[in-house]
Amino acid sequence: MAGASIYLDHNATAPLRDEARAAMLDAMGPPLNASSIHDAGRKARYLVEQARGDIADALDARHADITFTSGATESNNMVLAGFETIITSAVEHSAILAPRPDGIRIKVDENGILSLDALDQTLSTLDEAQKSKTLVSVIAANNETGTIQPLAEIGKICQAHKVAFHSDMVQMAGKVPTTIAIEGLSFASFSAHKIGGPSGVGALWIKPGLTLPAMLLGGGQEQGRRPGTENALGIIGFGAAIKAAISGLSHYQEMASWRDEAEAELQDLRDDVTIMGRGAPRLPNTSSVALSSVTSQTALMSLDLKGFCLSSGSACSSGKVAASHVISAMGYNELAPHILRISGGWTTKRDDFQMLVKTLATL
Repeated sequence: MAGASIYLDHNATAPLRDEARAAMLDAMGPPLNASSIHDAGRKARYLVEQARGDIADALDARHADITFTSGATESNNMVLAGFETIITSAVEHSAILAPRPDGIRIKVDENGILSLDALDQTLSTLDEAQKSKTLVSVIAANNETGTIQPLAEIGKICQAHKVAFHSDMVQMAGKVPTTIAIEGLSFASFSAHKIGGPSGVGALWIKPGLTLPAMLLGGGQEQGRRPGTENALGIIGFGAAIKAAISGLSHYQEMASWRDEAEAELQDLRDDVTIMGRGAPRLPNTSSVALSSVTSQTALMSLDLKGFCLSSGSACSSGKVAASHVISAMGYNELAPHILRISGGWTTKRDDFQMLVKTLATL
């Protein structure tokens, strides 16, 4: 095993897909300012708009409603900045919680699923003037546990109360069929590097008829929503990656059986295993496992030495191994320091899960 590397941290970032690399290399070299009116600029604009169309088509969206950003963190911040009152779940990504520490956090159950009754009751306390300035933001699929939220039901509640609804769909896109055609949905965030595109580029879908204040001032790029010269190479890679991801969804459907098989075998081999979110719909590639007799830090160090790339949760904490607020919110505070997040992707094979289980059995 020494020297080998089995990468099971796709929820942090996925290896660059061959299709994305090829598309970027093919475009690399000529000047790529899509705002220029000469021939080189028109060619760049064509490539950017082609990628915008590929992303929009994958989401069943209008091309004009996709705005390119530097990533989902920027997309999320753009939406959050446009509202006075933020209502979100207790298991959101830090890109939602950190910008708005004043937000109202709705409780979740032991599987990490948002309480629909609590959301409805909270919205019922707001008057009409407040509702017009309120945003509900709920992550589509949790980055740590893979738990999929009931977006359709949340959207109906938001629509009934006439409040805006945003979802961070970063982890869902490219792993399960994803669409913005959800009743009540107003905004949705996406990121290229989670699906095998390049880092540093993302997108925000904005429902027709809605507006957001621009966070940056400058040129008129992206319909004035996000001024600044577009990251054309990144956008081109994003477009190629999402096309490849959509065509490869069957790989993830198969991976769900590998994941389930690995979880069952691990529980047979150890008596200290708890699978997080197992009682709810989950992404097919994600398993959040607590080994109560081993801390995350100890396990990750040992696994790294044995050639496995995993994490303890979100990769957005400057490389720290810290107890997860997601696991604590689910009611497993005592297990939060013992979590391992296993997340496969487009490079993952069944053997990767099987070899990991054999190694975890010896920790």
